[in-house]
Amino acid sequence: LALLGPAPGAPSCPHGPALLFVKTSQGKEEGRRFYACSACRDRKDCNFFQWEDEKVSETRLAAREEYNRNHQPSFTHRQNVDRYKNFVLLPLSKRRFCQECQQLLLPAEWEKHSDHQFLCNITTTQLKSPSQLLYPLENKKTNAQYLFADRSCKFLLNLLIDLGFRRVLSVGTPRLHEMIQSKASQEEEFNVRSLLLDIDFRYSQFYTEDEFCHYNMFNHHFFGGEAAHEICRKFLYEENGERVIMVADPPFGGLVEALASSFKKLMAMWRETEKEGHDNKEMPMFWIFPYFFESRILDFFPSFSMMDYQVDYDNHALYKHGKTGRRQSPVRIFTNLTPSMIVLPEEEGYRFCTLCQRYVSSDNQHCEICNSCTSKDGRQWKHCVLCKKCVKPSWFHCSNCNCCTLQKHSCEKTDVGCFVCGKAGHKRSACPSLSRS
Repeated sequence: LALLGPAPGAPSCPHGPALLFVKTSQGKEEGRRFYACSACRDRKDCNFFQWEDEKVSETRLAAREEYNRNHQPSFTHRQNVDRYKNFVLLPLSKRRFCQECQQLLLPAEWEKHSDHQFLCNITTTQLKSPSQLLYPLENKKTNAQYLFADRSCKFLLNLLIDLGFRRVLSVGTPRLHEMIQSKASQEEEFNVRSLLLDIDFRYSQFYTEDEFCHYNMFNHHFFGGEAAHEICRKFLYEENGERVIMVADPPFGGLVEALASSFKKLMAMWRETEKEGHDNKEMPMFWIFPYFFESRILDFFPSFSMMDYQVDYDNHALYKHGKTGRRQSPVRIFTNLTPSMIVLPEEEGYRFCTLCQRYVSSDNQHCEICNSCTSKDGRQWKHCVLCKKCVKPSWFHCSNCNCCTLQKHSCEKTDVGCFVCGKAGHKRSACPSLSRS
């Protein structure tokens, strides 16, 4: 399946304009092009589908618009802001949060939610930490709200401050946004600001329009229309020397092409805010993503490089640092900043390689043949003379495949036979013995 990208005049589903796809075979386009939901890769989550050349009847268009309207949140962002103001005026005993509807409740609404589970006595601290109050949406392909562990969040924020950034465009990073907001309200001298762009509209209950924009990072769609677009544009305008950086943490099942397209559009918005000086520059960015997507990310952003820092998540068993998870986290920071500027904590096992001029994990040894610290996953890699590169320690050179791979693998050269009759030359679906039976 190949993504052809956002198309002008594309039809919309509840997640904004759909993306255009085409089925491919051996790199060639095959079959009709079609539109599908930009945010949900699974048809169970959003079943929007339309052929590109399909003529859609007026009746179906009207039904679709009605469907999209019915799938919008029950309150607008403005209404949620007003509700929050009323909510904080309530005494503690009257502050309730409905866990089933994921909504702050005002006393007049209690009756309607009487058979639901709710939390009582919601404190100001809880209101300032919505990511802990809300259930994380853990659909890997759509929301995948794996939230930064406190250790990673603090590291990121301190790094941004040390690098001199005073504004953070937080794209899908509610924990980082929350930490910045919380510090700003507690410490008078703290002068970092954040704007959260996220597809999870539940956050509109806790943040004003200047702090949160309902945004789909797969199709660069602002649900709040031109007004929200303008808030983002204003935020990116660097006045009084307040430098801006974008920090994005997309769902790992998301399409890299779609994400890169949106991030480039956000970078272009930044470039357009400033008449001089930005022309040939890229907006500074941290893209947080697993290391095995490195080549895909570099295809779209050749100026990026991958840092060795392992980003941890609270609610993901695999994405935790060192010995607490089942293995080391594969999630890294990709950035267009000069690698030597990114100082990684030595107490967590990172060291500075003077030859590479960057911080690397302690087991990442410098290979003299490759002239680089080659490990991607934190372990010490080994050099293969035949492959002319360093490979994972568990890999061995297979003369059949002519490359390094796992010891237990099926060689590409061996002709795998049909699962039904065992003969080569056809697949199970086309097996002649099946048609006979």
